[in-house]
Order: sequence, then C-alpha cells, then structure tokens
Amino acid sequence: MGTANGRARRVWSAVGGGKMAAAGRWRAGLALLAVALGLGGLRAEQTEEHLKREHSLSKPYQGVGSASSGLWDLLGNAMVMTQYIRLTPDVQSKQGAVWNRVPCYLRDWEMQVHFKIHGQGKKNLNGDGFAIWYTKDRMQPGPVFGSKDNFLGLGVFVDTYPNEEKQQEAQKRRYSPGNQRVFPYISAMVNNGSLTYDHDRDGRPTELGGCTAMVRNLNHDTFLVIRYVKRRLTVLIDIDGKHEWRDCIDVPGVRLPRGYYFGTSSVTGDLSDNHDIISLKLYQLTVERTPEEEKRDREVYLPVVDNLKLPGMEAPLEPMSGLALFLIVFFSLVAIVFAIVIGVIVYNKWQEQSRKHFY
Repeated sequence: MGTANGRARRVWSAVGGGKMAAAGRWRAGLALLAVALGLGGLRAEQTEEHLKREHSLSKPYQGVGSASSGLWDLLGNAMVMTQYIRLTPDVQSKQGAVWNRVPCYLRDWEMQVHFKIHGQGKKNLNGDGFAIWYTKDRMQPGPVFGSKDNFLGLGVFVDTYPNEEKQQEAQKRRYSPGNQRVFPYISAMVNNGSLTYDHDRDGRPTELGGCTAMVRNLNHDTFLVIRYVKRRLTVLIDIDGKHEWRDCIDVPGVRLPRGYYFGTSSVTGDLSDNHDIISLKLYQLTVERTPEEEKRDREVYLPVVDNLKLPGMEAPLEPMSGLALFLIVFFSLVAIVFAIVIGVIVYNKWQEQSRKHFY
C-alpha cells in the first residue's frame, strides 16, 4: 500500500504546504527512520518523486483558462479565484471543469488533490460532488460529475449525495446492513469506453472500491491522493485535520495507457455545493522493477483491470509465442491431412461395395 518514505512525504505535503527545503529535510529524516524500522513493502531508496509542473495546478493559477498561454483550460461555470478554482458555485444546475492541456506519459505517478466542499445545504441536501480524471478525452461535458460518460481511462469520484438510498426510501425499501454506504463516499472506476456510469445507483455496478469520507463544511484542509505504481491503484485521504493518511482504495492489476489527460469536474442539480480545487500536484515516481515486473508492466492501449468481472472489461489475451503458433498450425495441418486420408479410404470402400452390388 505504498512505501514508508512515500507516506512520510505525503504527510509532509499535507502539513508543510510549499516549503520545499523543509520538506526535503523532513522527507529524508522520516525515510531513514522508516528504513531503520523496516517499514513498507518497498525499500525507501527504491522510490523517488519529482513534481511535474506541466501537470500541476496551484496558486496564483497564472494563465489558467487563457486562450494563448497556460497549461490548463476552464470549462462551463468554472471560475479562477485568488485562493482556489471554483468548479461550481452553490447554485442549482451548474457544471464546471478544469483540464490539463498536456498529455501525461509518466509510467508511475501520484496526484495530490487539495480541495474543499462547502455550502448552505444540510446533510444529504447538497450535491453532487466532483471527480478527478485521467482520460483519453478532455473538455467534454457530460452527466458524470460534469464530464462525459463511456469515457476511456480512470475516474475517482467524491460523491456527496446518495441517489440510490433516496430512491430506496421513496420506494419504502431498505438496504441490508452489508450493502449500505454512508455518504459522502469516494469511489473509483476504470472504463474502456464500453461501461456506463450508473448515476441512479451512485456508480455501484462499476465501482472498484471505495470509502466513506466526511468532507463537507470542514474548517480544516482536506486532501486526497491518487497513486498509480506498478499497475496498482491506491487512494488515500487526509480529511480529519490530523495530518494523517487513511487508506481508501487499493486495487492491483490496473492497466492504464500513457498519453491521457488529467482533469477535474463537478456538477450540481436540484441540490448544490461550492466545489473548490485549491491545488493539483502531480509527482513522477521513479520505481525499481525486476525483469519480471518489466515484462508484466508493458505498455497497454486500452484501460483494463485484471480479473474484473464486468461486461467489456476482460483483460486482453496474452499474445501467443512463436512455438505455440507453430504447434497449432502443425497439428491443424496434420488433422486436415488425417481427415482427407480417412475420407479417401471410406470413399474407396464405398465404391468397391457399389461395384460388387452391381455385378
């Protein structure tokens, strides 16, 4: 679930903001402590991270939304403010987004999201939430938290309104305790373009994993981290004001193509909230791999999740080796020849029997 030094760096990120020099000292010290204690699944020296400014968004948001310069585009009702980018105001029927203009070709990465959701509505009388995207298409509005459905790529959703629960209540039906989810709720979805996000069920049929996250109307900072390393997707949250990260989602076998775009979007309907993005910071992670891992982590061209039993999401078949292909062709030819020989023998016997019957 991530390295000890990675977790130490992320804790610093939540606490220290932009003090790079102090961060380096904190990160180095905590990483050495982690090594001494033998923490984490990977050795501390195996992972290095570098902030990629071309994929990051932070104050003072210079050039955001500019037609001629800048790295980020605005869509819909999104507005640049001095302290944040507001995707949607606390007004009904609004949608907005901000999208990176530069495709990301990193193999391993981590996106840190600093956000705030707040508004006048009481609990479960607010909506709808926002999404963080890594997708092939950008700047396309739609019904999934303000972005298009049947997307290609990854979506992480911070959903603040329980549509399914409200429908169940309207029908005077109740969940079983094992099925009920408490909102706000964070979930993830990988789509190869064939799946539809089920808004009425809050994405439950296509959810990879999720967790409850009470993120509305808080007086402290709230953070979310999306980490993609060695085909493993993890999501962590820091929402309690304690500068501690909590596990939310951990899914192995996730295969995402390179060259997709990062973005974030939001939508309001009959209910509303302010959805603010304070910063998006993308880090390139340099991770050591064994030869076996290099072979396993070859580049893919469609998003897929191994062993995921969803329509249209089967993992691609491994290509056959030259020997396997030769054996298949060889035995196929042998079977064809054998069938022809048997056919000739049967035909000759039939002819002999026909001649004897004639005479």
